[in-house]
Amino acid sequence: MTDLSGLYAITPDGLPRVDLLARVEAALAGGCRWLQLRDKTQPPAELLVRAHALRALTRRYGARLIVNDDLVLALLVEADGVHLGKDDGDWRLARAILGPERLLGVSCYADLARARAAVAAGADYVAFGAVFPSLTKPQAALLPPHFIAQAKAALPVPLCAIGGITLGNAPAVLADGADLLAVIHDLFAAPDIAGRAAHYQQLFTKATS
Repeated sequence: MTDLSGLYAITPDGLPRVDLLARVEAALAGGCRWLQLRDKTQPPAELLVRAHALRALTRRYGARLIVNDDLVLALLVEADGVHLGKDDGDWRLARAILGPERLLGVSCYADLARARAAVAAGADYVAFGAVFPSLTKPQAALLPPHFIAQAKAALPVPLCAIGGITLGNAPAVLADGADLLAVIHDLFAAPDIAGRAAHYQQLFTKATS
């Protein structure tokens, strides 16, 4: 199984395709090795074109592509896995369809019982958030303090933290035990996306040194 740790870049909604691909390539050039395609604004045909393009980019850089919420799209473009949210299908069925080589991630918000059920169904990692107030989901409920640390002690799979993560607050989240840091705005809105990705990756090097 691929090491599930590091910066986990999640694509922002609504960018023109050329702009999206340029920003993603900058993040990959900066060392990001986990990318999730998530865009609620595109029609299916355009999303398929973008997914194929991102699959080619991630392969070029030796990175992993995860598709948000869409198991069929993930299979069509031979992505490395799928990430399922609150109402995105049956975990055990997804696990069976994905097979042992592809990854299954599940959003668990602030719900340890949901996380345990996801792990029992075959999830390779679980995501918790929002850790901090989020520009993407401003109404999302925040995790209790040190929830990630409690989840780390309770669960046998890698943990992904999401929601309002920045270079400034990321070290505290890593100290609590997060394995993946899911970032949208602080990465893709940065003036130097490659440099920002490299700085995030350095945090993981420090955390394991």
